Amino acid sequence: MKIEIDDKSGFCFGVVKAITKAEESLSTLGRVYSLGDIVHNRVEVQRLERLGLETISRDRFEALSGATVLIRAHGEPPETYRLAQQYQIRLIDATCPVVAHLQTLVVKAHEAMRATQGQVVILGKRGHAEVVGLTGQVHEEALVVETLADLEAIDFTHPIYLLSQTTQSLALFEQVRQEILRRALHPEQVTVNDTICRQVSNRNPHLREFAQRFDVVLFVCGRKSSNGKVLYEVCRESNPRCYNIEDQQELQSAWFQGCDSVGICGATSTPKWLMQQVADAVLALTSSAEG
Repeated sequence: MKIEIDDKSGFCFGVVKAITKAEESLSTLGRVYSLGDIVHNRVEVQRLERLGLETISRDRFEALSGATVLIRAHGEPPETYRLAQQYQIRLIDATCPVVAHLQTLVVKAHEAMRATQGQVVILGKRGHAEVVGLTGQVHEEALVVETLADLEAIDFTHPIYLLSQTTQSLALFEQVRQEILRRALHPEQVTVNDTICRQVSNRNPHLREFAQRFDVVLFVCGRKSSNGKVLYEVCRESNPRCYNIEDQQELQSAWFQGCDSVGICGATSTPKWLMQQVADAVLALTSSAEG
């Protein structure tokens, strides 16, 4: 059985930065709080919890006066920083630089649209931590769209400024861009800023090629990962024998019948060590089946 782990899968630099900061802080403090899951991967979160990381929500700030709280790569709205100062909480800011730059762009877009009675439109997943952080920069005065159907809420008679959550699909962003330009009363007043992170989007063509090389593909990612959902679909479209799992416990021996090769890949929130565990489990499972 040939088993190969995709060398381009795994943590993006924003996630690496957040986890490194968490590990460094835990080694000296012993207890650090993460505002929301530090990464959308249950297995990695559990590993860090064993080191002393505790996941919390913002409503616990008052009870944690004086504690250390980590802001994950997804970023946070300004209200979080205000509350942290109010309750004397020390923040470790691990906001991804790409996300931090996008937050600044959203503020500038909002200022430009306010001056022209226009509207800021963000392609993203409602309720996602990054999107909450983005809309919070402008007092929720931005329209979040998830599908083409959501464009019905736009006033196409006024200027429009389109941006995107960093982990959105490039193909969907292009569809939204074209539809907005088509429907805008004044297309020349539509500003489009492609803010999708290329560390994510550039994986698409590579994953298509990777998935086609194997009889079976295992895509490893957490159920909460938006990026994982997009990349898994890329793999599944290239190889119908592609299975989405969180860890090796979900493997099924039937998947590997008549199979000579297995490719293992994952999201930007999937640790390399977890993909290796899956590879080891596949080898053990298929070896026992042969025996």
